[in-house]
Amino acid sequence: MTTIVLSASNVVGSPSVGGHSWVYLQYALGLRDLGCEVYWLERVDPSGDPDRDARLASLFQARMARHGLEDRTLLYAVGPDGPVAVNRSQAELDAVVRRAELLLNFHYAMDPRLLARFQRTALVDIDPGLLQLWISSGQLAVARHDRYFSIGETVGTPGALFPNCGLSWTWIRPSIFLPAWPAVFDPGAAAFTTVSSWWGGGGKGEWVTDGRDLCYENNKRASFLRFVDLPRRTRQTLELALSLGEGDPAASGSAGAPQWRPEKPVPAGATDYVGDAEDVSMLRRHGWRVRGAQDVAGSPEAFHAYVQRSRGEFSCAKPSCMAFQNAWISDRTLCYLASGKPVVIQDTGPSTYLPHGLGMFRFRTLEQAAEALDSVAADYPKQCRAAREIAEAHFDARTVLPRLLDAALGGGDAKR
Repeated sequence: MTTIVLSASNVVGSPSVGGHSWVYLQYALGLRDLGCEVYWLERVDPSGDPDRDARLASLFQARMARHGLEDRTLLYAVGPDGPVAVNRSQAELDAVVRRAELLLNFHYAMDPRLLARFQRTALVDIDPGLLQLWISSGQLAVARHDRYFSIGETVGTPGALFPNCGLSWTWIRPSIFLPAWPAVFDPGAAAFTTVSSWWGGGGKGEWVTDGRDLCYENNKRASFLRFVDLPRRTRQTLELALSLGEGDPAASGSAGAPQWRPEKPVPAGATDYVGDAEDVSMLRRHGWRVRGAQDVAGSPEAFHAYVQRSRGEFSCAKPSCMAFQNAWISDRTLCYLASGKPVVIQDTGPSTYLPHGLGMFRFRTLEQAAEALDSVAADYPKQCRAAREIAEAHFDARTVLPRLLDAALGGGDAKR
């Protein structure tokens, strides 16, 4: 039995972001299904409030228990002398690290002292283009790994619009564990939905810059406002489940909120930023339904239910995806597809495999988005079947992960 440690990022610390844990659960559940012994490794940083930290750890353990992973979690903090076990004994943590045949690392800033103790390491890039820019411009230091994987189809290729950082990247398709996401057909489902952060949580992901000439805002707000008129172009109901401000649905323009600096003319109804409450009011005036992400998707279970109740997904991508032309697709979109929900998503660049026109529509303009929504409505049952077929054909963990393991542990190619 192959022992694999999966290093996740900030799941314990973001308990109300229901879809975040599914990014890593797809891989953990899929690898276990393949017969691997899987451990979930995650760094936790003390907040200064021990009671709060204990509550977060307990909630995390309860959620992992629903997937039979409660005895396979390894939480650690970083002290002056290196990583220190939090929810297990130090001996247990050390024993798993020694035994593991592979570290599958999604935590780019993992402590290099811990990283160096693994037999074999593979970095998994789920921010294609951004990660390479951060590394090349010195904004992020990533310790050396044995293998480098990316879900961005153009990463490391001659056609990439960003550097490869002198590393050899292997493209992998993102993975979804289909048994956890059964197809659910409901012809009466009301709305095309998505779950999104309006701002992006701050930090490096909020702005794209190389520290010199390049600088632009990089959040979903900037993208969605370019399509603010869409509800007036279609009969389909569109709903956004948004995390506003700093993740607080009640926030309205906290100090330091970035100003929107569009590269194109401002669309009708979109004005300079005056507060999240005004943003929500403006969206509703244009026909969008807006709900709080924490209200409808504030846990992994609630996120799952929200996706499966939806008619389909309509979503924009961050501006960097279009600028980088990285052919990125969201892990959230995979959940919709597997659930048999057609998706209408922003085009992030040419792809050798992402389909268009049946089950999945990739739009660039307002007119294309409206046409896609109407096409879904014209034969909804057919579009639902096609959505599930896309998930099965391209993203099934039972197909994707064996190729990833072969490439990480041997010399195989993960991308076919």
